[in-house]
Amino acid sequence: MTTESNAQTAEQYLETILPEQLNPQLVRKVPLEFLKEQCAIPVILEDGSVAIALADPLNVEAYDAVLTILGQPCTRVICPSSEIEHAISRCYYHSTSLGNNDEDLDTQEPAGDDLHADGAFVQTRAEDLLNIANEAPVIKLVNKIFFQAVHSRASDIHIEPYENHARIRFRIDGVLHDVFTLPKQQIAAFVSRLKIMANLNIAERRLPQDGQSRIKIGQDLVDIRVSVIPTSGGERIVLRLLDKGGDELGLEKIGFSQGILDRFRNLIKIPHGIILLTGPTGSGKTTTLYAVLNELNSEERNILTVEDPIEYQLAGIGQMQVKPKIGLTFARCLRHILRQDPDTIMIGEIRDIETAQIAIQASLTGHLVLSTLHTNDSASAVTRLIDMGIEPYLISSSVIAVMAQRLLRVICPQCKKPCSRKEQIASQWSDIEDVPAADTQFYKGFGCDNCLETGYLGRTGIFELLVIDDDIKELIIKQQGSHIIKEAAVGKGMSTLREDGLHKALAGETTLEEVCRVTQDSIQTNVGITEHVGS
Repeated sequence: MTTESNAQTAEQYLETILPEQLNPQLVRKVPLEFLKEQCAIPVILEDGSVAIALADPLNVEAYDAVLTILGQPCTRVICPSSEIEHAISRCYYHSTSLGNNDEDLDTQEPAGDDLHADGAFVQTRAEDLLNIANEAPVIKLVNKIFFQAVHSRASDIHIEPYENHARIRFRIDGVLHDVFTLPKQQIAAFVSRLKIMANLNIAERRLPQDGQSRIKIGQDLVDIRVSVIPTSGGERIVLRLLDKGGDELGLEKIGFSQGILDRFRNLIKIPHGIILLTGPTGSGKTTTLYAVLNELNSEERNILTVEDPIEYQLAGIGQMQVKPKIGLTFARCLRHILRQDPDTIMIGEIRDIETAQIAIQASLTGHLVLSTLHTNDSASAVTRLIDMGIEPYLISSSVIAVMAQRLLRVICPQCKKPCSRKEQIASQWSDIEDVPAADTQFYKGFGCDNCLETGYLGRTGIFELLVIDDDIKELIIKQQGSHIIKEAAVGKGMSTLREDGLHKALAGETTLEEVCRVTQDSIQTNVGITEHVGS
């Protein structure tokens, strides 16, 4: 906090607005629309006095208006507009809960939605969820759930209907959490509202539907992918939330160890060949691909992608959306992309032999191809391609590296405390050279408001990078099994997913239980980690 001189008075500059500086009751005295329009908000200073934070120091009218509404003396501080927007969002979020709604749900459709001839409503704009004061109760409820999901860092919202109720769950850091139970009489209106937002047919309840929408919370835009399927209890909906307001993700922020990062950066600089990323759904493969594209993006490169769906728009990169309904498949997109003189091609996923063959041809004709496969580890990618029908000699001559990855939850820094072990666990490191000493310190999150009592806050990646050198190529041509290829790679110094995870636990970033959960290793969750007495 610094002090700036004004022509009339000395004003403070507030660089950030902390949660403890917000009083929801005080803020709610001022109309929400006025605060947003004037970019102003009442805050509590360190000495306990009330101040009015303004983005524009010359906006005397807004200062006087808030001063009159509050009816008490207030100083004036200057604050960045983005901080004020986020403060308004935080303040109204904390004053909004998902408790039982005492209002009767109204199924009347909101103004501003256009009715198409087929009976489907189309939302014509990105809706700001802070403007919920005068909306119908069902819309308020939907908005509150989106609001809580975004502020809880949820990646998915699950709406699961049963005979007498619907369960709403958030996936936070890869794990589902129950957050709300919706009474039976509210389910129909709730589902209809979600369909309207996603431009889906509200009259169709027998067939699966997919759609998308966009919401706005303060300055943040969030894209939503909607999947609806019919079940015995009703229509089950999963909403994938994609935050458009985040910073560009770089390779150094994903969780690479320095050794793997250096090797991987050297690999993506090779002008031709295929680099594959493997792992189950939700393991962060697409995020890593986008980070690679951001790293490679430059004026000298022509980068084109084929995706299903396009999750993030990348400036300076041509992105194609697969549309199977009209025959625009991965293979067809790739054929046309090769006529666009690309340097780098990103394929969202290699799903069939036709796509794999075109990707290999592209790599052999001087293109760098990035793509993903669904396999458990890096060596299994070779077996998967052979099972598709790709000749081993083509795999050995085109694939230059395969990287498997998973996402581990990170210990919450606010409730992170030391843990001690009851018994030796050196056997867990039996295949790692640097076995930890018996007195090695581990850590655990014990739960707090910051992490929603889970003990974890955010996720990081663990990686297994298989470089296809001459020895590995020979094994591929001989069609050796994936376990033999993996053993050979480990003998050359490759760190497995388990080893990378254990090293992160050793560094205090995560827990052994989390490594066990994600890697499905032989480590038992009752490995002997206990709370440190007096910690």
